Amino acid sequence: MAKVYERIADAIREEIRAGQRRPGDRFPPETALAEAFGASVPTVRQAIGVLESEGLVERQHGRGTFVRRERAKVVRDGVRHQWEKDRAREPEPERRRTGATERDTDLTIGDLVFEAKYAQVPADEDLAGAFGVPVGTILLRRTYGTRHRDERAPFNRARSYLVLDMVSGNPDLLREDQEPWPGGTQNQLWTVGIEVDRIVETFRARPPTPEETEDLGLAAGVSVIILRKVSIDTSGRVVEVSDVVLPGDRTEMTFTTKLTRW
Repeated sequence: MAKVYERIADAIREEIRAGQRRPGDRFPPETALAEAFGASVPTVRQAIGVLESEGLVERQHGRGTFVRRERAKVVRDGVRHQWEKDRAREPEPERRRTGATERDTDLTIGDLVFEAKYAQVPADEDLAGAFGVPVGTILLRRTYGTRHRDERAPFNRARSYLVLDMVSGNPDLLREDQEPWPGGTQNQLWTVGIEVDRIVETFRARPPTPEETEDLGLAAGVSVIILRKVSIDTSGRVVEVSDVVLPGDRTEMTFTTKLTRW
């Protein structure tokens, strides 16, 4: 026999599936739900927890519990970086027309809200090793987050690092108010004479931190995908290191590898 909290979860689940509770709808307070279902507040809270673990509802701190909206999906593929390189030397009007996020989400610029924060930081052992520079070398750290205008959470959270001395020849590259930069990082590097030759990406998964859960709007039980992207120029020098946190419930990665025929 189903427990009381399971029966309550079943009833709310059916209301959501039937469209009686629509994405974005706010639930009444737990006390009102408890009265409606003839149950205790802890029992209702347990039922909501079940639905939250299924990704059907979400609790928003200080605002209440809502029927979870289906988030815009992001598809990353192996052609992405060549697409960016082909675009890096296009005329500025063409570069301004669209960007990598629009390509990955099939959205338009008008659908998006872009955020960038810049800071100069010393390289720790990890980043110094990745760049092949001494510990303490000054890096330009760019923190990015782009979201759909109707959503609170960004598609991902990215931290991109450049060696400051390598890019300081173009002062505009040091200004966050120049973002979003038409043509992205590959065009930025091209303005100081750097051509990217290859990109190495390493992926792993782990449980999110509490901060990542809040920032990315993750449902209970959803893992994050951690991407380290290393860009290498035509002389074999590492020119950018980017650490990206991707929500596992809205990120799809597709890689097609062309094999040489016998």
